[in-house]
Amino acid sequence: MKQKKKIIQSFLIFVLISSCGGGGGGYNNTSKISNTTTTATTTNNYGWTPNIFLPASTYKNRCVNPRLEVINPFTNQTYLDISGTILDQNHYLRSFSNDTYLWYDQIVDVDPALSTTSEYFNLLKAPHDRFHFSMPSDEWAALAQSGISVGYGATWIFSGTSSERKIFVAYTDPNTPATQPNVGLKRGAEIISIDGVNATSDDTVSLNNGLYPNATGETHSFIIRDTSTSELRSIEMESSKITSTPVQKVSTISTGSGDLGYMLFNDHIATSEKGLYDAITELKSNNISGLIIDLRYNGGGYLAIASQLAYMIAGPVATAGRSFELTEFNDKYPITDIWGDPITPMPFYTTTIGLSTLSQGIPLPTLELSKVFVITSEDTCSASEAIINALQGVDVEVIQIGSTTCGKPYGFYPQDNCSVTYFTIQFKGVNAKGFGDYAYGFSPENEVNSMGVKIKGCFANDDLSYELGNSSETSLTKAINYYLTESCDNPTSLSLSQQKKSKQKTIKKYYIKKSMWHKNRIM
Repeated sequence: MKQKKKIIQSFLIFVLISSCGGGGGGYNNTSKISNTTTTATTTNNYGWTPNIFLPASTYKNRCVNPRLEVINPFTNQTYLDISGTILDQNHYLRSFSNDTYLWYDQIVDVDPALSTTSEYFNLLKAPHDRFHFSMPSDEWAALAQSGISVGYGATWIFSGTSSERKIFVAYTDPNTPATQPNVGLKRGAEIISIDGVNATSDDTVSLNNGLYPNATGETHSFIIRDTSTSELRSIEMESSKITSTPVQKVSTISTGSGDLGYMLFNDHIATSEKGLYDAITELKSNNISGLIIDLRYNGGGYLAIASQLAYMIAGPVATAGRSFELTEFNDKYPITDIWGDPITPMPFYTTTIGLSTLSQGIPLPTLELSKVFVITSEDTCSASEAIINALQGVDVEVIQIGSTTCGKPYGFYPQDNCSVTYFTIQFKGVNAKGFGDYAYGFSPENEVNSMGVKIKGCFANDDLSYELGNSSETSLTKAINYYLTESCDNPTSLSLSQQKKSKQKTIKKYYIKKSMWHKNRIM
């Protein structure tokens, strides 16, 4: 039992780990950070002296709106909340950040009495940190444990800004409102208007309300143009609870030089353990000689899932005695992690962890490949990048098709306090060779104007003209071509131009809109 807890704790380096009574990881995470006296006293400590910090436990679980008699889904015990103030909540974040944040010495110590809790948390980071975020703990629990969110089952992709904005369907999850016969959304369909508001409108509130409903049972109308026609059509979709399907489109592609396996892997969530196990089992039974993993929309998630997949690719010989990733914390934790446990490398997990319907301890199937192809984009992030880095660390050749990844060799442990789960960078990951310097991402060697770490492969823009997994889709075509010829043709695209790289400031910052936790590695 202790071993399983340790495995899941590492796995949650999502890089997230919640504290005692928290809503973070997927395990019974009894925090060692200093939560032991949380319910023992009720004395408030409101004084603020710059650069003087009381233990985070002084303020932990002191909430404006305490969760009384509410069960924590990760521990199956009641939350430890007691009545508190905004100052308590802010002081907790201040002390916790000073203790565990990777770049704590770059935080400007601001009086916690001057801001709301959400505003204050946004101040507790280094200027260069792009991955600092929080989310309601109940939403985090639903996503982390079962992949459940509210929506239609469609993931949107954006091109252009303001008056030139275009909205497309990137992909859909099966058996969701988006795929019902009367809707039939498919990859590449363009959204012309939402609830009567044109996609190029400045009314981004209405657009966002339609694209990202906040509750189930919301009905919104859309005018769309499918890829196969110039005609417009009207649809309505009602939002519901969506259970994502993180592993899709598993197939075997016949070539003149052996069979290639392909799979679309979109999220490192708990349910993906079963999906990946089944996918690799199927591809192994088909005796594939090569593998293409489509990670273009995979922003990360549980690091243990990444470790399992890397092991299934490389096999036992290449990974024997090697680490998947070693975590490095701030200088306050040179020997132990933030929970007080000795820092030990995350191994290549060789068995199931029990995160999904599979029980713990089942040996994982392996392909034992010396080379693997990965399809990437700027939304390939964190745990997905860790797969690339870890495989290179054990001398498995990675061929990158697509564009530069997001650049996040960092992670954190989800930390719950007062109904909000916080994600603040707490460690950096390095592979078995000690490499982890890819803050600008990984880039195919022929991509121009990129600061990413160059690796073998071919640049390709995202091609919305074909379904993912269709061998005519540009990135997949280039991967197959490289498998056969070990060369790239000229980088061209049938779809979005480099405009997709410009951040959307008015509708959504990222062209793939997922919860920010998807752009992380969670312990």
